[in-house]
Amino acid sequence: ITGLLSIHEGRTTKGAITFQGTDLSSLGPSQIVAGGIAQVMEGRRIFAELSVEENLLAGAQGRSSRDARADVDKFCDRFEVLGKRRHRPAGFLSGGEQQMLAIARALMSRPKLLLLDEPSLGLAPRVVRDVANLIEETRQQGVSILLVEQNATLALELSDYGYVLE
Repeated sequence: ITGLLSIHEGRTTKGAITFQGTDLSSLGPSQIVAGGIAQVMEGRRIFAELSVEENLLAGAQGRSSRDARADVDKFCDRFEVLGKRRHRPAGFLSGGEQQMLAIARALMSRPKLLLLDEPSLGLAPRVVRDVANLIEETRQQGVSILLVEQNATLALELSDYGYVLE
């Protein structure tokens, strides 16, 4: 969907992936993000050597500097630990803090659709609740979410529709 796999394995050869009437199969990842889709992959995949702030700004590519910085301030206020560690390397954050950063970084692009792959994987129960609250807040702001999650109870609690794959 986000064009990342096609970079390594070639473009789609059959069918189409469309979002809001646009065929995504011929677009690159940056064009897909600009079109309103953001992804948080399993395993967080933050830029460990960059600061928290630099990670957030990386999610705002293509946006005005002033708007992006306002959103960085918003996320640093919303997540106190990100604000306290704003100028420190993101690799020093705990797993849960890195997950919050990864989701916030994706939200920096102001997506219409957010793809989340296993956001609770490996997190302490308290941190899982924090991540769930962030997902619910994002949903309430009108962002559609496609959630892949092994914690079925959490996934169904957060979802309008649920599909169980075996």
